[in-house]
Amino acid sequence: MAQDAATLTSILSAAPVVPVIIHDDVSSARALAEALVAGGLPNLEITLRTPNALKVIAEMAKVDGAVVGSGTVRDLDTMKGSVDAGCRFMVSPGAPVKLLEDAEKVDIPLLPGIASPTEAMAASLLGYSYLKFFPAEAMGGTPVLKAFASPLADLKFCPTGGISLSNAKTYLSLPNVVCVGGSWVVPGDKVAAGDFDGIRALAAEAAALAG
Repeated sequence: MAQDAATLTSILSAAPVVPVIIHDDVSSARALAEALVAGGLPNLEITLRTPNALKVIAEMAKVDGAVVGSGTVRDLDTMKGSVDAGCRFMVSPGAPVKLLEDAEKVDIPLLPGIASPTEAMAASLLGYSYLKFFPAEAMGGTPVLKAFASPLADLKFCPTGGISLSNAKTYLSLPNVVCVGGSWVVPGDKVAAGDFDGIRALAAEAAALAG
């Protein structure tokens, strides 16, 4: 089947921001997830860029209210590993045809990354209506997404890359943006210090962008 749009609609519309998390400490994974969920950000993208990423995902998936996904998915093996770890969605930096086809072999939806109208159209032809716009700021930011709105009116985007508290609201005001992805809610210094109260506060600030 094509991308499960209904499932992604439910997931991506639950909060305005999806934290993009690079985390390798399994022992603190649950505390980090709990802080983000308590702050109002249930959808968590854990990038597969660290040795223990799948173990971190498995721990975060145990947290009540957490909807855990994997990021930096690049092949079928990482997709299968994501499913086994308890992910409910996946995110990739790009959208090669083979990856989109392989995603049909697993039971959770993929949010593939695109950076141009051609890539968006290619993904759409394979049944993908929700796409990640990446790297958002480097590829032109909100003016590009505004330009996409008319010719690609059936597509929805989650821009990621260079998104911060200062520009997130502008992205979220666009009719074709369902949410944004960002790492500013999980700053490395607060994570390293175990300042989960501070992270919860950042998450609450980000969650309030929905208003």
